[in-house]
Amino acid sequence: MQFWAILLKIKAAKLPDVVKLIAFKQYKDDQSAAWISTWSQFICQQPFSDAAQDENSSHIIGQVLEAIQQGDSCISATAQQIQTLHDLVISAEDIENNIQDQIAPFVFDQQHLYLYRYWALEQSLARQVARLKQQPIEAVNLSAYPDLLSDEYQINALSMVAKQALNIITGGPGTGKTYTLARIIAVLNQAMPNIRIAMAAPTGKAAQRMKEALQNSLNDEKLQDLVSDELKQLNPITIHRLLGLGSNSQPRFHAKQPLPYDVIVVDEASMLDLSLANMLLSAVPDHARLILLGDANQLAAVDVGSVLADLQQVPALAENRVNLVNSRRFKAGALIGQMAEFIQLQKSGQNSAALLAQFAQKIVQPAEIKAIALKAEMQDQIQLEYLPAHMSTQFDRTAYYDKLMLGYQNYIAVLKSYLTADEPELWVMQVVKVFDDYRILAAIRHGALGLRQLNMQMEQRLLEALALHMSKQGDWYVGRPVMMTYNDYQLGLSNGDIGICFKRSRDAQSQFEVYFPSLEKWVPATRLPKSIETAFVLTIHKSQGSEFTHTAVVLDEAAKNLLSKELLYTAITRAKKVVSLLVDQEALVQSLTIKTTRKSGLLDKINNLLNC
Repeated sequence: MQFWAILLKIKAAKLPDVVKLIAFKQYKDDQSAAWISTWSQFICQQPFSDAAQDENSSHIIGQVLEAIQQGDSCISATAQQIQTLHDLVISAEDIENNIQDQIAPFVFDQQHLYLYRYWALEQSLARQVARLKQQPIEAVNLSAYPDLLSDEYQINALSMVAKQALNIITGGPGTGKTYTLARIIAVLNQAMPNIRIAMAAPTGKAAQRMKEALQNSLNDEKLQDLVSDELKQLNPITIHRLLGLGSNSQPRFHAKQPLPYDVIVVDEASMLDLSLANMLLSAVPDHARLILLGDANQLAAVDVGSVLADLQQVPALAENRVNLVNSRRFKAGALIGQMAEFIQLQKSGQNSAALLAQFAQKIVQPAEIKAIALKAEMQDQIQLEYLPAHMSTQFDRTAYYDKLMLGYQNYIAVLKSYLTADEPELWVMQVVKVFDDYRILAAIRHGALGLRQLNMQMEQRLLEALALHMSKQGDWYVGRPVMMTYNDYQLGLSNGDIGICFKRSRDAQSQFEVYFPSLEKWVPATRLPKSIETAFVLTIHKSQGSEFTHTAVVLDEAAKNLLSKELLYTAITRAKKVVSLLVDQEALVQSLTIKTTRKSGLLDKINNLLNC
């Protein structure tokens, strides 16, 4: 469960003075229902309400809290249901008309019931979208660059950015989003002297990948006359760092103190939640261009909202978005590309046996997962192994753990070279590179095939393989990959940043230090939090923004109710060459047929402001 936010109602005060945010600590999934019930009943009592609330009231409140847990900003509600809440709810019309005699934690707006916080966030974000849509911008003349792009969709993207402040560029993997972006910023850099450009992504890993892909694109021979040294030195950072978000969750840059840039580029925009998107767009200055890059078919944000998906549906923003279609990563006949398309074509309600037979015929036949040698030039491959149905807790899963470890054999080999080298520091970057060749992605955290158990099993096998060269000391050992689980502003580390543990000598003493490639930064292990997670295995949500040569995707029976097309699509498109599927059959059917949609009023709010 995410941190919850509830706005309290206090009598005899003005609304701006009484908006108080109460954050509640994280609870385990099995406590969610009890938590929702407790707070639904609590908020029906004084001092929050003077009216006699009944079970219907707490039931409706519980529905709102449960919806937020699922990422929805609101629920559908009738006028009759709203009446049962009495003084706990206020209409959006009353708020907009500055009626101050009523203050309430819930808002009713166009058949949608919100917590005040999320209604206010949608209102603010809609205003920012409308502002950027209507913002006049100095057009850039493209006549000097007729041959810079050949793909019609990429050409359209360049033309769009040349004349508009708000720009949304979407596309699946390999459609050339970064390739197109490199040419866009090269042109802008030529056309606008002293241009200031910012690059950002929601996570450190995504920022690192963006940097690598952008530098490769900027090194293209066609761009050499257009690219300055300053442009080549662009360093993408996290959105949190861009906005200057500190421990108080208040950004340094906002509407009254906007970002000091002329062009702001944000990659992996599908990961933007309501709160972060609102802070970002509020901080965009009036004169600047905002470019949002993303894949609308990927998972939405972990927190409330599906901002990119909503923006894709606004009719008035048709001129502000371009969808890139032609994939160069997944060429004709490429299996991973075929599977991505297969996922998008499936509908709910299909016969399970027929669907799996179709999947076997068109994508891959089920067999046993085996080791695959990774090569610089190789055809993409998909492996599929089905788990036994209805495995008991006593079922021995050792064979499956061993199969998942096969992808880390190159990592073990390069760690041996590091541990036995006369100058081990020369092997650090090679260790980092090889580690990113493979990753295991899990749908859930708990259970025998969940993230925690899988990480423990991979760690155990790595230590056994390297027993002659090193041992574990406390929680630490050479080669331990770790991931931050929250933002630590003192250390300068963000939630999702991944590092690898090495042993380094300082002043004739050796100590464990963790290298974070996305930041090019070393941090002593003793300074890192105890809660830092081992990262042989990532959740599919945490893998967004990352790419690996080979990904192993684990979907067991326990995960089937949490699965969706977006989750599976995101998982397989993290792989550049190889996907190994270790899945329960029912779980696979679920992930091929269930499409997730989030309830939101953002689309309506933007439409109203733009008179759609």
